[in-house]
Amino acid sequence: MTALPLPAPDGDGASVSRLPAGREAANVMLGEYLRQCREERGLKQSDIAVSIRASVSKISRLERGESPPKPRDVMDLARFMRLSSKETRHMQGLLDQTQNGAWYQQFSDVLPDYLKRLVALEDSAEVITAYENQVVPGLLQTREYARSLVLTVRRTESEIERATDLRMQRQRILRQRKPRVTALIDEGVLRRPRGGRAVMREQMEYLLKVSTMNRVNVRIVEFGEGADVTPPYAITQLTFAHEGPSDLVYVEHVNGADYITNRAAVDQYLNNLHNLHTAAASREKSRDLICEAIERYS
Repeated sequence: MTALPLPAPDGDGASVSRLPAGREAANVMLGEYLRQCREERGLKQSDIAVSIRASVSKISRLERGESPPKPRDVMDLARFMRLSSKETRHMQGLLDQTQNGAWYQQFSDVLPDYLKRLVALEDSAEVITAYENQVVPGLLQTREYARSLVLTVRRTESEIERATDLRMQRQRILRQRKPRVTALIDEGVLRRPRGGRAVMREQMEYLLKVSTMNRVNVRIVEFGEGADVTPPYAITQLTFAHEGPSDLVYVEHVNGADYITNRAAVDQYLNNLHNLHTAAASREKSRDLICEAIERYS
């Protein structure tokens, strides 16, 4: 049976379109990690509030990423909860991100609010698994293919170029040590000529090239194999190091997105991704299908 979108559980999976304006992704990441560390130690918000002479409401806002964190407060909380040296270093790294401007801030005028958290988290992920049923995953797009998508939502030439630049900048993580990327792509994406035949041929050639990278696994979900397991929406899962934030699932909608961290809901989405991975063609067969697409667009 085709999977249907799962509702975001109250409190743990929030629709970004409903988040307060100005809520920074770095603050959210730090707050999530603080909450995770507190809960792992069986502590309540009231238990840790006394360590920084704060109210429970202040701790709540800090964990939700709704107020800028003060470095002294954060490190006092780390000491009070007796974080390990490894956990403390990770906490300090997240804190540094809240204090310094991130690379994507220069694109704030063309970066949708609902996408900011995903872009910020991609750098920290160990593994990214993405299923796409409409377009080539953003991390694997060529410039001209990306531009053809931007043209559908942006109007001025300046906006188009900056939004395209943003998409290209996201791909910087492919040149880093991590993350590993698995792209599960519906076969229909290969047959949908976005941008025209020349653009599609270049995109398919690039997809074939990146599929040979050690850290990139491209798998095509064929029409005849994935009909019973393909959901009608794209899913992205981010897996972090053990001392990092909890696993997160990103489900994008027309005018927003859901970020799912609730364990039960995450597990259901991971089951979807597992079924898709099982149904997908092998790496070798997937490359054959991409080669066939290249020939079609010649």
